Order: sequence, then structure tokens, then C-alpha cells
Amino acid sequence: TVQVVESGGGLVQAGASLRLSCKISGLSFVGHRMAWFREAPGKEREGVACIGVHSLFISYTDSVKGRFTISRDDAKEMLYLQMISVKLEDTAMYYCAADVGESDGRCHPRTTTNWGQGTQVTVSS
Repeated sequence: TVQVVESGGGLVQAGASLRLSCKISGLSFVGHRMAWFREAPGKEREGVACIGVHSLFISYTDSVKGRFTISRDDAKEMLYLQMISVKLEDTAMYYCAADVGESDGRCHPRTTTNWGQGTQVTVSS
């Protein structure tokens, strides 16, 4: 059974930094593409950042470029999202996704994608 567990969310002020972590177990971590998605109230879930095998491919949605950094530690089977200079519009539930697809430079869920329960990030002014 694949388990995906996010942590690190919280309430922060605009301009602050935050690091999300995700522990993934039960699949061959090193051989899969991973991603972070987020879902804000009233909006569709969107891809935030994606990282390929051996970190050879990395992509970000335009709104977080230069502020968010995705990384992975294959030995620890951990996925991270470092967030700096957070904005009000970053408020959302953030989900870790294990085993995502990629096309045209963007990552997307597929039938084999495993999701965590999410971690809430709330940015206040």
C-alpha cells in the first residue's frame, strides 16, 4: 500500500517562508515523478511544481516561479516544497502527488497517482 503524508503547513504572514514535506512509502520512490498540487476554496486543483526522476526535470506554474523550490531526497523518500515570499493568493490546501505524468513540460495526475491528505497553508496580511 502506498502512503503519502504531507506536513509543514500552517498560518504565516505574507512575505514569510514555509517548507512543506512529504513522506512517500510503498513504491519505488527513486523511479517516479513527483509533484505538489494545491486547491484553493472555489478553485480547481492546480499543479504547483513537479520534479522528475533524479531531479532531471523540474517545472513550476508561473505564479510561483522564483519563489517556490521543489526538491527530493531519494534516500529518505521525501519530497519538499520550499516556499519564500508567500502571498495571500498562495493560501490553499497543498497536496503531494506520487507518480504523476508529464507532457509539454507540465505534470498532471494519472490513474496511478497516489495522493496525500493535504496540508493547509494560510497566508495572512
